[in-house]
Amino acid sequence: MVRNSKYHTNITPPTNEVHLRRLTVDEALLKLDQCLNDAFMAGLYQVRVIHGKGTGTLRQVIREQLATHPLVKSYRPGDYGEGGSGVTVVELA
Repeated sequence: MVRNSKYHTNITPPTNEVHLRRLTVDEALLKLDQCLNDAFMAGLYQVRVIHGKGTGTLRQVIREQLATHPLVKSYRPGDYGEGGSGVTVVELA
């Protein structure tokens, strides 16, 4: 039996993808960290980070952050069909 509650939460289920295009570096790093934590706690093993191609600054900063993040086992650029250089695929620990 499902009960309807008059109380609603603002919790969204974790996804295996985070969109960081058009964000500042600080905004993107904060959103990335939150996504990695949520995905890890939900038991996901892989996350797609969509940072776009642009000048490459966001991609570089994100990959530097992933290299030292304690929840990240490994990461790689997206393959053909996954978004190419505009995506980084992250494997969680």
